Amino acid sequence: MPRCLLACLLAALAALPARPGAIAVKGTGFEMDGKPFHYTGVSFFNAIYNREFAGDPARRAAWLDKFRSYGINVLRIWAQWDNKRGFADTCPECSLYREDGSLRPDRIETLRQILRDADARGFVIELVLFSQESWHDGIRLSEEASERAVRAVAEQLKPHRNLALQIWNEFSRHTVPLAKIIKQADPDRLVTSSPGVAGVLTASTEENALMDYLTPHTSRQNAGKPWIIAPAEIRYLLARFRKPVVDDEPARNGTAQFGGPKEPTAPHDHIVHILNVLRAGGHPTYHHDMFQLGAGHPTVPPSGVPDPEFSPYHRVVFEFLRNLHRYRGEATF
Repeated sequence: MPRCLLACLLAALAALPARPGAIAVKGTGFEMDGKPFHYTGVSFFNAIYNREFAGDPARRAAWLDKFRSYGINVLRIWAQWDNKRGFADTCPECSLYREDGSLRPDRIETLRQILRDADARGFVIELVLFSQESWHDGIRLSEEASERAVRAVAEQLKPHRNLALQIWNEFSRHTVPLAKIIKQADPDRLVTSSPGVAGVLTASTEENALMDYLTPHTSRQNAGKPWIIAPAEIRYLLARFRKPVVDDEPARNGTAQFGGPKEPTAPHDHIVHILNVLRAGGHPTYHHDMFQLGAGHPTVPPSGVPDPEFSPYHRVVFEFLRNLHRYRGEATF
């Protein structure tokens, strides 16, 4: 092919609009298909490994519709759910990866199905590639294996534009090379990472610069009132980095284990927190205890899905999220 013709073809391809359902960054916010995307997330770490959600397309569709009816449009799910902490649906094979970094075909196909069904309903999936929980439980891929795994995920999921890749949950190891691998395979893929536990807001200068948006785990109850502290942390990050900041895994209710509160909480703690995050210019995620203590525990739904109607406590928060559009842009509380 003549060079001039090739150059024209490449220019034409570059000018094409993003594929439908593509999530993108615009300023300190997000957009989808050129329209503002009001990021409203929920923690659903076990989604790929939950039989109710992953195994039955009809039930998955019903759950997605239910989440959507409560204002949720982002699911934060984990590729590694193989830790030994007793969370709902964990198992030794609950990971996209084998030890050598190759992908488990059945698991990646489940993820593809979730992405397709989510895309049909306007959802974005934030996929956490690696977790400090697995790392600290001794489940660790070598640098070479992690590079192989990340490259395979980036390449195989390239058709799915409703996906953002979060390299780490609450850790930072080999993050910069992994981010560069993703961008080499898929330059338009949104990449982020959570560099540390609650209150650890930033990583290295190079890592911060590479992220398309930031996903700090803001300070929790042990630092004070999270509905005051977290929005201040988000304002600081927005002023410093001028890119979107998602309150990715904020203070939750429930057990004091795993970074939880030492004292009882109220649903309105989360409501005020979310409102203040929005007013700071950030983007909210509802984090909760609906998987922490494992299947059969009274705080965990029998389905293992974070059901908005599972308990009166959670329903208060989800009813607020259902009506969140009424409060966006308000200057005072």
